[in-house]
Amino acid sequence: MNAASSVAPQPITDTEVKTALDIAVEQVRRNLPEFTYVSQNHSSVGNVYPAVENNQWTAGFWPGEIWLAFEHTGDKIFQYAAQIQVQSFLHRIENRIETDHHDMGFLYSPSCIAAWKLVGDEDGRKAALLAADQLIERFQPIGRFIQAWGRKGVAEEYRYIIDCLLNLPLLYWASRETNDPKYRDIALMHARTTLANSIRPDDSTYHTFYLDPVTGAPVRGVTKQGYSDESAWARGQAWGIAGMAVSYRYERIEEYRQTFDRLFAFYLRRLPVDMVPYWDLIFSDEDGEPRDSSSASIVACGLLEMADLVEPETASQYREVARRMMKSLVDRYAVKDPAVSNGLVLHGTYSKKSPYNTCRGEGVDECVSWGDYYYMEALTRLSRNWSSYW
Repeated sequence: MNAASSVAPQPITDTEVKTALDIAVEQVRRNLPEFTYVSQNHSSVGNVYPAVENNQWTAGFWPGEIWLAFEHTGDKIFQYAAQIQVQSFLHRIENRIETDHHDMGFLYSPSCIAAWKLVGDEDGRKAALLAADQLIERFQPIGRFIQAWGRKGVAEEYRYIIDCLLNLPLLYWASRETNDPKYRDIALMHARTTLANSIRPDDSTYHTFYLDPVTGAPVRGVTKQGYSDESAWARGQAWGIAGMAVSYRYERIEEYRQTFDRLFAFYLRRLPVDMVPYWDLIFSDEDGEPRDSSSASIVACGLLEMADLVEPETASQYREVARRMMKSLVDRYAVKDPAVSNGLVLHGTYSKKSPYNTCRGEGVDECVSWGDYYYMEALTRLSRNWSSYW
């Protein structure tokens, strides 16, 4: 478990960004022999990712890392490996292998939309559009939201989660790609429902939120992976921040920007000195709880996304905070020695069991696949004028 630091990070320099990205790319290169034809597990075990089949909600992040490595180097070995992954994702969606849930954006944006945007991979485009079709199958018109998991329409499963804000870009993209407004319309309705229900008066967020399947009325917010129903799960807050930034890029709805600022202000107030949160934002240095380094990378990406969309003075402030976050991650959390881990960033937390949540305890104080991806994305955003996969 990473010890608390009493020293606030300085902004990372361009030279440090390049060095960190070079190190990350070489770690991705080392991983290609083991993971070209398979997926990485959602989290490491003893800081080492095992190989798994492409059937988890997190599978899209590993090919996203490969595409980022390709962009950084231009080395065709990364393109070839990523396009092999695309075939696996096409097979998965065509055969509906573990796809009846809301995480189509996490799966298909960094893997297949990236393939289409970067190298014109037609199978990537096809797979991503099929994924968008699958995602809108889970839309519930009563309540106007995308149901996260489980049997559709039953009261005990009639909920969405804050994470889904990062699945909506798949729908915005699909509408632009096909000139069919149905995808965008559903994304806008889901975002509106989320903003109406998921943000508490203090600007923290609920992880999951139930609605009434008969009336669509709000019922209650509960957690699955946070400490408790009324605590502030760090990664949920991070998904909200990054999700609002990407949605604002597509739609320029002022409420999205205002919500971004509110969620970020709450998050910033709850950070320890080194700017990497504990897994739930209710915790502080005295509590002895694990960090979630992945939340810091996600928020840094959200800040850098929004910085491209706002006035220069505000953009400069966002970028400086993101650079401080990345300095901390690079110096104190990133893997420096491949003998220690085949991941990129240590001290992530997938799901920590508490007396008040319903998750399985797994991936605690480990590398996590989305943390590695967003770490590379943030470094890439700092190193160049990057065109998003989302």
